[in-house]
Amino acid sequence: MFEIIDLKAILIVFMIFVPLEHLVPLHEGRRYLRRAFVTDLLHLLVTGLLFKIGFLIFVGACIMAINSAVPSIIGETVRAQPIWLQTIEVIVISDVGFYVAHRTLHSVPFLWRFHAIHHSIGELDALAAHRVHPLDQLFVKATSLLPIYALGFSVWPIIIAGLIYQWQALLIHSNIRIGFGPFKWVVASPLFHHWHHANEPAAIDKNFAGQLSIIDAIFGTMYMPEVMPTKYGTDEPVPDAYLGQLAYPFTTPKRPIASDLQMAELNHDQSN
Repeated sequence: MFEIIDLKAILIVFMIFVPLEHLVPLHEGRRYLRRAFVTDLLHLLVTGLLFKIGFLIFVGACIMAINSAVPSIIGETVRAQPIWLQTIEVIVISDVGFYVAHRTLHSVPFLWRFHAIHHSIGELDALAAHRVHPLDQLFVKATSLLPIYALGFSVWPIIIAGLIYQWQALLIHSNIRIGFGPFKWVVASPLFHHWHHANEPAAIDKNFAGQLSIIDAIFGTMYMPEVMPTKYGTDEPVPDAYLGQLAYPFTTPKRPIASDLQMAELNHDQSN
C-alpha cells in the first residue's frame, strides 16, 4: 500500500532506535536535538516519498522490459525454490549489486555529488540514515534490485529481504553499542559502517557493502579496527538545509579527479 507519510519508518526510528541510542550509546553525550535534526527529519518524510514515486516508475518499467526479454523458464525455476532459500539469494545478490553501486558513487565524480549528501552526516544515528538524495537512493536500488526482478524471484522473499535491509540500515547507522562477535566479518555492523562514514584517511573508500561485510573482505575494501571513529562527515561544504542538499549535486562545481589535477599542473608548467 502506498503511504504519503511513512508512519512505520517514523515509529521504528523514534519508538525503538532513539530510546536504544540513549540507553546503550556508542558515543556518550549525544544531544537528542542535534545539528541538522530538522533536515534529517525532512529526509525521512519527504525524500522517502520522492523515492517511492521514482521507484514505482522504475519497477513498472522493469516489469515490462523483463516480460519481453527474459525467458519465463528462468523465473519459474527460481520461484520453485523454498522461500527461505530465495530470501538468502535475494539478500546476497542485491547486496553485491549494492556494493557495485555504492563503490561507483564514490569513484565517479558526478555521482559523488549526490552521495556526498549522505556522507555529510557529522553525527551518525538512526534518523541520519535517511539523509540520502532521492536520485542517489534510486540509483542504488535500481542497481541492486534489477537482477532480482530479472531472475523472477517470488514476492515474499523480496519483501522479507527488504524488511531485513530496512532494519539493518538503521542499525548500522545508529548510535547503539552492540557487538556482533565473529559475525562482524560476515554481516555489516555499526562498527563496520561507522568506519565507512569516518572522516579519516585510512577509512576513505572502505566498507561499501550494505548488509554483508564479507563482500568487502572478498574485494579487499574492508577496514574495521576495534575502536570506533571519532570524526565523521566530509570536508566538502554540503549545505545543512534540506532544499540546499537537494540542489547541491546540480549547483556544486565538479570535484577534480587525478587526471584533471595533472593536466592543470602541466598547463601551468607550460605557461611558465
